[in-house]
Amino acid sequence: MSNRAKSFAALMSLLCIMLLISACSGAANTNNAAPGNSAAPSNDAGGQQTEGQDEEVAQTDKFPRTVKAANGEITIEKEPKKVAVVHWGYGDSLLLFDLPSVALALPFTEKQSVLATESYKPYVDKHDELVVVGENTQVNMEALLAYAPDLIIAGNSVNQAVGGELEKIAPTVVIDEAETDVWANWPALVAKFGEILGQEDAAQSYIAEYENKLKTAKEKLAGLEGTVAFLQVRADAVWLQGVDYLKPYYEGMGLTPPAGDVMAEGAQLTLEGLSELDADHLFLGYFNYSDQSVGALTDEWDDSAVWKSLKAVQSGQVYAIDGQLALSYGPIGNSYGVQAVLEALE
Repeated sequence: MSNRAKSFAALMSLLCIMLLISACSGAANTNNAAPGNSAAPSNDAGGQQTEGQDEEVAQTDKFPRTVKAANGEITIEKEPKKVAVVHWGYGDSLLLFDLPSVALALPFTEKQSVLATESYKPYVDKHDELVVVGENTQVNMEALLAYAPDLIIAGNSVNQAVGGELEKIAPTVVIDEAETDVWANWPALVAKFGEILGQEDAAQSYIAEYENKLKTAKEKLAGLEGTVAFLQVRADAVWLQGVDYLKPYYEGMGLTPPAGDVMAEGAQLTLEGLSELDADHLFLGYFNYSDQSVGALTDEWDDSAVWKSLKAVQSGQVYAIDGQLALSYGPIGNSYGVQAVLEALE
């Protein structure tokens, strides 16, 4: 081969090598650039997906869970979406939590209930479905069966007669009414609901908010003078509400009850009995507050000389409140009561 041919061949080889190096370099740059170019959207999308997955995992991690109940240790396999409460005093507590669907036993008929009041409306509206499955101590088993709950919450005393039937419909957690002090300590009941539903944070948040409201009210009423009494006013009877059942008002808000043995647990009261207590401030908790067509026994007292002689009447310190709310045992009604009492006395 001539020198020229050799030189040409060498030149061509060199060009081929250079082209090959250039091609490899371009490919390498392309490969490096691809993840770089797609990194932002990929990571953003991936980040969002991971966040959602983390949230889902966090929810999933809460179940199955086992809770101690009056009917033993109950395992709840998965997060319940449809929850039925068949104890008429537990309805308030259930409405606080985030659930798509709830079923309740009410203290009275649905028409007489407080579900349509302004205080309850935000809690009722947060649920996609609300079904009534009982009134007072009577559970409508057909309605409950048709509702098909994922979980039932009951009371060991109020629902004792139907406990076995409930457990055939769905997993049932029976709460010991005495142990949780249902009638005087709703925060303990709300905390128990949080444990059952895997929503402990929601329970503690509501309790903390309420306790702060109670503390503020107590501070504002620190200078209040005189005694305070609460009456539950029905169409045919008036009941004095005892200190033991109104701890949020007497202990929580620092109110002073009238003297008398009857004040501990309360009792049905006549006008003469009320005059013996003769409180400086008198709250009338009307059960016909929203529907006055029902009537109230105290209407008959207005023209009585005994009524007009009461200190609270003479000083204009008689206050009307919704008895179904303020004198109930649950968190929503009790929160209304604290605000109503504060506004009246402040």
